[in-house]
Amino acid sequence: MLRLNKVMKSYNGFQLNCTLDVQEGCVTGLIGKNGAGKSTTFKAILGLISTDGGSIEIFGKPISEIGVQDKEDIGVVMADSGFSGFLTIQDLIPMLKNLYRNFQEEVFRRKCREFQLPLNKKIKEFSTGMKRKLQVIAALTHEAKLLILDEPTAGLDVIARDELLDMLRTYMEQEGRAILISSHISSDLEGLCDDIYMIDNGKIILYEETDVLLDVYGILKVTKEQYEKLDLEHILRCKKEEFGYSCLTDQRQFYQENYPDITVEKGTIDELIMIMIRGERK
Repeated sequence: MLRLNKVMKSYNGFQLNCTLDVQEGCVTGLIGKNGAGKSTTFKAILGLISTDGGSIEIFGKPISEIGVQDKEDIGVVMADSGFSGFLTIQDLIPMLKNLYRNFQEEVFRRKCREFQLPLNKKIKEFSTGMKRKLQVIAALTHEAKLLILDEPTAGLDVIARDELLDMLRTYMEQEGRAILISSHISSDLEGLCDDIYMIDNGKIILYEETDVLLDVYGILKVTKEQYEKLDLEHILRCKKEEFGYSCLTDQRQFYQENYPDITVEKGTIDELIMIMIRGERK
């Protein structure tokens, strides 16, 4: 559905070198700290910035061959963009009907009511959360095959986030669809994504299926003495702590079985990010 192969983009002090693959029927997450390269990757996919090398394919076509009809099959939410604040939703509806041949006006109106978005109030008077809800609803209501969602839940409260994630799950019930999503809220990704890429300083440093990350990976909490006796073969990163070390492994069961005296935790995606980025290779 979407494939990036060694896509490169250089800025002062930053270089993107990204390879990732979003398969049909999958929700793929892209995680990393601010400035890691997530938004640059999204902009490259959408042709909003030129790239310095590599290739991008969408729907099996090079990005240079993506036509108007193909673009209509992509739904987009970008963290740093949105609709003109001088428009109302009522103003927006005929524009969306002209932009998208499959725009579902009644579904769009119903979702706006469900999320309590006023049709005749100027968008500039909306809260950040309301603007984000509007962007997501617009992306979901024109029968897109591929969603590109950059921080879609940012600014939403817990209830609104849950409702939005339910919308994304419903969207994925139909065949022939896929989502690439970034989020700082790890619980969103844990409950939604099939697989996850971790990016840091413009490079992919980890790729794994979400179930494997949560069920097989683990974090060892060890003292200095325990660390010195530890088999480091399955250790990905180590971070020095006051008590000793936190160590990330992709073989949690190995350490549970062979080191019964050490603390082995399941770990959240947030903790995985922290150790992968701030820890040292062993």
